[in-house]
Amino acid sequence: MTEQNQEQSDNGLSPETLKAALKAFKKRLKLTALDEDSHLGRGPFSGGRTGVYAVRPPDQFPREVWDELCRQGKLRNSGHGLYELPKETLSKNS
Repeated sequence: MTEQNQEQSDNGLSPETLKAALKAFKKRLKLTALDEDSHLGRGPFSGGRTGVYAVRPPDQFPREVWDELCRQGKLRNSGHGLYELPKETLSKNS
């Protein structure tokens, strides 16, 4: 049994599913931040960006996917059903 097949059988989730879920999460985080920053009253003299860091993950993936991504260190549970990217990931993307 290959390492990939063993990984899939241990948690029941394929690497492709985890990759797609992480991509969907990052897209939702980006769109949420852009939406929040585009509201009226958010000009250069009114405080600028708000800094949205945590969002509710997309519903098309089960909770087990988000728990597994947290276990792998790719996401962090912020509580109350919200997740965020780890600090190291945020500094790499900047």
